[in-house]
Formats: sequence, C-alpha cells, structure tokens
Amino acid sequence: MMESLNLRHLRSVVAITRLGSISAAATHVNISQPAITQGLSKLEAQLGIALFHRLPEGMQPTEAAAVLTPRIERALDHIGSPLVTMAQMRALLTLAEGGSYARASAITGLSQPALHRALADLAIVLRRPLVERRGKGIAFTHGGRRTVRAFRLARAELRAGLAEIETLKGREVDRIAVGAMPLSRARVLPEAVAAFHLAHPEARILISEGAFIDLIEPLRDGDLDVIVGALRDPAPGEDVEQQPLFLDRPAIIGRKDHPLASGVASLAQLAEYPWIASPAGTPLHSRWRAMFERAGLALPRVPIECGSVIAIRQILATSDFLAMLSPDQVGLELSTGLLGIIAEVPAELSRTIGITMRSGWRPTMVQAAFLEQLRLASGAIDASRTA
Repeated sequence: MMESLNLRHLRSVVAITRLGSISAAATHVNISQPAITQGLSKLEAQLGIALFHRLPEGMQPTEAAAVLTPRIERALDHIGSPLVTMAQMRALLTLAEGGSYARASAITGLSQPALHRALADLAIVLRRPLVERRGKGIAFTHGGRRTVRAFRLARAELRAGLAEIETLKGREVDRIAVGAMPLSRARVLPEAVAAFHLAHPEARILISEGAFIDLIEPLRDGDLDVIVGALRDPAPGEDVEQQPLFLDRPAIIGRKDHPLASGVASLAQLAEYPWIASPAGTPLHSRWRAMFERAGLALPRVPIECGSVIAIRQILATSDFLAMLSPDQVGLELSTGLLGIIAEVPAELSRTIGITMRSGWRPTMVQAAFLEQLRLASGAIDASRTA
C-alpha cells in the first residue's frame, strides 16, 4: 500500500493535525481546500479508517491520526524536500536495490526512460546529482548514497505507521526485521521468536544472519530494526544505541577426548595447541587475546580464523584444535559428548549480549512486544545459569 500513498496527502494530514482545520492546513501546505478535502478522503479510504472527527469547531484527530502523524513527520524529515513525490522516492530505492535501470524496470514495471526521468527530476528537486555512469554500469554519488539512506529510513517510518493503523483495526500485520549474530541464534533469539509467535501469530519476523560488520549498515539504512548479539565497546557511533540483555561467559571448547580434556590444563598448556579464533575486531577475539596477554603469554598459533560456528564445531570434533565459544553455541554437542569444555575462562572476560538499534528508533506496539520477549528470554537464561 505504501507505494500508492501520496506524499502531499500525508503532509496535509500533519498540517491538519497541528493546525486544527482544513483552511489553515491549506494555507500552510499551499494546496486548495477542495484538494486537501479530496486528498484526505482518498487517504482515509486507502487506510480503511477515519483520521479526523469533523466537528463544527474544526478537525479533531482520531487515535489513528495520533499514531500516524508522528511517523509521517519523521518520514518527511528524512525526505527533506516538500517537492519529492512517492514515485521519485520509489524509483531511487528500486534502482539502489536492483543495481541497474534494467532490473529496476523489471521490479517496478516502469520503462527505463520513465525511471530516468523520475530520477532526473528528483536530482533537480534536491539540487544534487544522485547517479553517475561508471563504464557500462552506474554508481551513486555521495549525495545519492545519503539520499538512498534517508529514503529508506522514511520508508521504514511509513511502514511502521501503516502497521500501527492495522493494529488499531485489529489486525497484526506488523513485521520486525532482526539482524542475528552467532550467539543470539544459539538460544535467546529462538526462544524469544517462539514465544512471540504464540502471542502474535499474524506478525512477521524477518531474520538476517551475519557478523556485526555485515548487519550494522542495513540497521542504519532502516532495513533492519534491531541487531541481537554481542555489544561493541566502544559503541559503533552516535547514530545507534545499545541495550544489554545478559552476560555470556565463554569457555575453551575442544573435542571430548582432547589431550587436555582432564579439565586441569594450565593456560600455558592450552597455548601449545592450534586455535580457531573469531575474526579480529569482534568482542570474542578481544577477550581471547586478553586471556593470554594478561597471563604474560605469547598468543598461540591460529591457523584458522572463522566466524561460522557450524564450521568451528565440525573442525573441533575431528582435530586437536581449541576455540573460545559460548557453551550455548555448542549446547547440543556438549550434551551428546561430541565436544567438551576443556577449561573455563576468567569471569572478567565475559561479554555483554544485547540489542543494537538506531538512536531515536520508535518501535511499534508489536515490535515493542518482541523486544519484551527478548528480555524475558534473556532473563530466563540468566536464571538458569545461577540456579
């Protein structure tokens, strides 16, 4: 539905909400009163819900308008210009996601000349070039990349607003897009997703797996709502914020019959074996280094650097390699005896698992319910470890 909305109609909703009358709104947005009235009626028909009570003293916002107006305002702030149209916004985003005019044409059903015209008009409106030729392909200018991100964030706000309207109508068609880092996929995220689905069966959960470096830009773009996994120290920037969920204490993992499986190995003995290390720059890699450096030991050999828990588990099970992992990540292998905890890690090397989100992000009611399930699942994990 979002692509069929008219940004002028949405601007009118904000003006009517803030000014209290169609006549005042018409003057503010420079649209005639009949045009605003007609546009508002069309928008309410599209949404299937009234946005205003028509009273003798003016226009009183309904609950739907009270929910939708802040979302529209934030979207318009991201868009930046009152001259931008929804068609232009869609053309730019489709080109960015398709990677070429041919692909964007196939996605939208518009001809390539129509897409070229829409983007040329958008560049004029915004007073900056957006796309440039690179050989046989295209590339976005710096201003184009900034505009793509701004339009994606605007799209995310409008989607959230439409989802909240549907919730008011008794339909939970909302979605939450989650970036899942390795540890979150082991326990906390599956438990939260299962519980959330029971309570909200119509809501959609979109899970994208990856390392932090793969997920942070989609989060900033608005394509992801949250990332669940190990928090960064320092934080990755002022545009994102982090909320802790629980502490995870890694352990040294190896095959069950590893030569050091007796559980009394010293750190010096552990350093004599080959290791699989997580990628440099990750919280787990930093703690792995700190464990040896604080003991005054040289780092052991690291023939393999790997962020895939699936691959690490298989290598550990068939070799003398060691790795620092959370026991939750290999819970099944530990319970079946395929792998074992070779040594504990000092408690001060625990890492904080939590939620990363955009600064100022306002979850919908359904999204807030999912975050609450994450917190409940994390509390249950903490309780099971201290029981």
